[in-house]
Amino acid sequence: MSWKRLGVLGTGVTFAVAMAVSAGGAAAFAAQTAPAAPAAPAALSVNHPTFIVHRIGTAANGTPLVTSASPTGLPPSAIKSVYGLSGLSPGSGAGDGQIIAIVDAYNDPHALADLNVFNKEYGYAKLVTCTSLSQPGPCFKVAKPSGKPATNSDWALEESLDIEWAHAEAPAAKIVLVEAKTASNAHLYAAVDYANTTLDANVVSMSWGGGESSSETSSDRNFTHPGTLYTASSGDSGHGVIYPSASPDVIAVGGTTLNGCSGTSCAGFTSETAWPGSGGGISAYENIPAYQAGYAGAVHGATTISSLTGGLRGVPDVSFVGDPNTGVSVYDSTLYAGQSGWWTIGGTSVGAPNWAGILAAGNAAGKTALQGDAAIYGGGYLTNLRDIISGSNGSCGTDCGAGTGYDLVTGLGSPVNYP
Repeated sequence: MSWKRLGVLGTGVTFAVAMAVSAGGAAAFAAQTAPAAPAAPAALSVNHPTFIVHRIGTAANGTPLVTSASPTGLPPSAIKSVYGLSGLSPGSGAGDGQIIAIVDAYNDPHALADLNVFNKEYGYAKLVTCTSLSQPGPCFKVAKPSGKPATNSDWALEESLDIEWAHAEAPAAKIVLVEAKTASNAHLYAAVDYANTTLDANVVSMSWGGGESSSETSSDRNFTHPGTLYTASSGDSGHGVIYPSASPDVIAVGGTTLNGCSGTSCAGFTSETAWPGSGGGISAYENIPAYQAGYAGAVHGATTISSLTGGLRGVPDVSFVGDPNTGVSVYDSTLYAGQSGWWTIGGTSVGAPNWAGILAAGNAAGKTALQGDAAIYGGGYLTNLRDIISGSNGSCGTDCGAGTGYDLVTGLGSPVNYP
C-alpha cells in the first residue's frame, strides 16, 4: 500500500488517500481523514496536481469541512490590492486577442458552468463556448486531443482553479482547457504539443508535476514553441524540485504567504514572505540556463546563481501566493471528498494560471518586462517584481531560505503593478 498526498488542510490536517493496487492494476481509494473519494482511473498517475485545500471547519460528523455555499477565500479584488495587477478588474480588457491554454489531466464535466458561477460572483461577464478561436472577444473551449478522459475529482478541482484565475487575470483572453486523457507524461506532453501546434497558444499553464528523471531533458523541447510562454508550478512539499518546473524553458512559480490577509480580505496586508510548502531547489539534471548564468543582481547566499547551484538550473524563477491559509476562492461543483461548492485553495497551483493570465495581459498591452525568463532575469525583476526576503521551505540552510535577490524558494519574487 502506498500513500498519495493530496494536500495539507489549513488547520494542519493532512488530507491523504490510501491506494491499494491489485495484480490487475486497478486502484481503490479509501480516505483517511475525509469521506471516501471517487474511484481513481486504473492507471497510476505519473504527475499530480499541486493544489492544497484549506480547511474551514469541521462537519457535524467530525470530518473536515472544506466547502461553503459562499466564498471563504480571497477574491480577485483582494489579490489586485496586494499585487496591483491591472487585469484583475471586470471589463478591464486585459488579454485581448490572446489564447491561454490550461493543460491538465482528466475531465472536468462542469468546467464552463463553474467558471460562470465564479464570473457572476465577482462581476466578470459570462463566457460562452468558442465557435472559433478567430472570433472576436473572450470565449471558452475544451479540447481533448487524446480522446475523452474520465472524470477525476482531484483534477476537476485543479481545472476549476486554473481556468477561473487565468480568466480573472486576463478577462478578455480566450481560455482553452486542454484535457489530457491521463496524468501520464505521454498524455500531458501530447496536450502541451496540441496547445503549441493546433492552438498556437500565447501562454500555456501547467499546474502539475512529477519527480525529476535523467531523461527529462528530452522533454524540454515540448516547451520551445516560438511565441509561446510556459508557466509551471514548483510543487507543494517544501524543498525539492519537480518537473516540468525544472525545465529551463518554463517560468517556474513558487509560493508565498500574504501576511495580514485573512478569509476574503487583504485589507490588513503587511508583507509577503516565503510559504514553507513552496517547492524549490537545484535541478539534478538540467544545466543552468543562460538567463540565470547571466543574471547580474543579488543572490541569497552566493555571489552568482551559478555558484549557488553548482552550474545547474535553480528553481523557481518567480512566485505568487501559495499558502492555503491565505488561499484564493474557487468554485467547483464536482464532488471532491464528498463536498462541492466554494473552496479556499492554496499551493503553487495558484501561481501558474495567475502568471499565465499576467503574461497574456502583458502580451496584449505590448509590455516586455516580465515576458519570459530572459526578460525577467535581464532586468524586469527590478521594476515589476517584489523581492521576497524572508521565510523558508525547509531546514537545509541557504538553499531553503528566502533572502535578498534570487533565492531557491521564491526566485526573484512576485509580480507587482503589471502590466
